[in-house]
Amino acid sequence: MFKKFLIALVGFIIVVFSLGAVKVAQIKEMSSVSHVPPATAVTTIEATSVAWHPVLQAIGTLAPVEGVTLSADAEGTIVKLMVENVTAVKAGDPLIELDTSVEVAQLNAAQARAELAKVNIDRAKELLNSKTLAKSEFDTIEATSKQSLADVAALKAQINKKLVRAPFDGRVGIRLVNVGEYISKGRALMPLQNLNPIFANFNVPQRQLSDLSIGQKMSVTIDAYQGKVFEGLISAINPEVDASTRNVSIQATLNNPDELLRSGMFAQVEVQLPAAQARVVVPATSIAYAPYGNSIFIVEKMKDPKGNEYLGVRQQLVKLGDTRGDLVAIENGVKPGEQVVTSGVFQLRNSAHVQVNNVAQPSANPSPKPANT
Repeated sequence: MFKKFLIALVGFIIVVFSLGAVKVAQIKEMSSVSHVPPATAVTTIEATSVAWHPVLQAIGTLAPVEGVTLSADAEGTIVKLMVENVTAVKAGDPLIELDTSVEVAQLNAAQARAELAKVNIDRAKELLNSKTLAKSEFDTIEATSKQSLADVAALKAQINKKLVRAPFDGRVGIRLVNVGEYISKGRALMPLQNLNPIFANFNVPQRQLSDLSIGQKMSVTIDAYQGKVFEGLISAINPEVDASTRNVSIQATLNNPDELLRSGMFAQVEVQLPAAQARVVVPATSIAYAPYGNSIFIVEKMKDPKGNEYLGVRQQLVKLGDTRGDLVAIENGVKPGEQVVTSGVFQLRNSAHVQVNNVAQPSANPSPKPANT
């Protein structure tokens, strides 16, 4: 019985060792074969050097060429609002009328006195010429006549102050008063702004002042109008540099016939600088953005540890320049002629195996426009 058990145990051990030897041989065979992961499909573009005009970027604020909050020149009760909210008006158009009943009555009385004074002065001239009126008496009558005329003029001016008119062409805003309301002198009535053209005010560092000049082209984009670019010209450069920030105030003028641009809007300002520089440009989709440094992937032939050649990628840190539309300027890190990955960069790692398929390329337009425009 013991002999049979011993024979079975020896047989079991032989089987275990045989299986172990086979497994070890399989592992050795697998380790001797180079494992190449499946290739990642990418698109590429050849990096090219172009004449790249640097762009000065800034944040600006839009302001009206003419803009005021109309106020009352006289006190009184509002009897008529002659314009609706947000209406275009011309210079001289009546906007708000105050009650003038008291002034009109006073004017009628003053005109009657002025007419009487005119009759008196005419009679006094005849008497003076006939030597029947002393010169001193004539002077008194003449002064009375002039005073009556001055009273008439003053009342007419007071009545005119109670009719508020537009001082320039523009568009009124939301009124701040209502019919029947009694207002004091200086009370704010309604805003009035001329929005065509419109100003874009922004600041630039003093070191870039030499790159700017009156009449230089610029453009703005507004968050409210995605994909739309508004072009204008630099119209004023402040001669004074801010002592605390070392910035210079710049003002540009833009045509705004549709009045899409409104006073107070924030604007992304771009000024194309005149001196062109040679820059390698790539699509923005080529950039792998990261906190420790931005990089791109360059496709080139590589060899695995066994010496087998394959198509792989080399991750390269780069210094980015200006962005223009879909394109980014690379200041250093890429040479013209190198094949740069344009899609799928976040799936890659250094030395990864790739397969190039350029049937469909990402957009690379320096001035892209929305598909529905």
